Amino acid sequence: MALADLFRRATETDAAHRLYLEVVRQARQPQFFAALGVPDTVQGRFEMIALHAFLVLHRLKRQHEVSAGLAQQLFDVMFDDMDRNLREMGTGDLGVGKRVKRLAEQFYGRIAAYEAGLAADEAGLCRALARNIYGAEAPDAGAVRAMADYLRREADALGAVPLAELLAGRVGFGPPPHPGSRRPGEGLCQERG
Repeated sequence: MALADLFRRATETDAAHRLYLEVVRQARQPQFFAALGVPDTVQGRFEMIALHAFLVLHRLKRQHEVSAGLAQQLFDVMFDDMDRNLREMGTGDLGVGKRVKRLAEQFYGRIAAYEAGLAADEAGLCRALARNIYGAEAPDAGAVRAMADYLRREADALGAVPLAELLAGRVGFGPPPHPGSRRPGEGLCQERG
């Protein structure tokens, strides 16, 4: 099927909405909050949406010349939803714009930190996840390791997904991680001497 046919069948906006719905569905998995200790707060929920949106945008970036429009639409859909949710939660009209702008700035920071961590720096990825996802909470080291492994696993899995699938608004994620699924000392987040 030609790429032009895919664009005719599903506009970028429709595809972005479908991608975003899947991002939110995965981000709301109870395992992240119950077993991995992600704070079940507005900020914690934002962090999980940001993490999964990052994964999709990270994949789209590989073929930016074809996917730039979809990436921008996904970003727009995400922050339109943030705006709508803040209004529903009672944030005043004057405060919504500032809060959405702050969330967008935070999201750009997450993108930079997670890109750097995936590129090379495992300890940096763990620090970024601990700082962003858990914030002031003292995260369990096993949970942070599980989240780092999950982020790498999902980035690799999405890397194998044909771009045509994403352009059509189809994406899937694997199951949330389990903090005790590895023996101590395995995987990411190890201190190096």
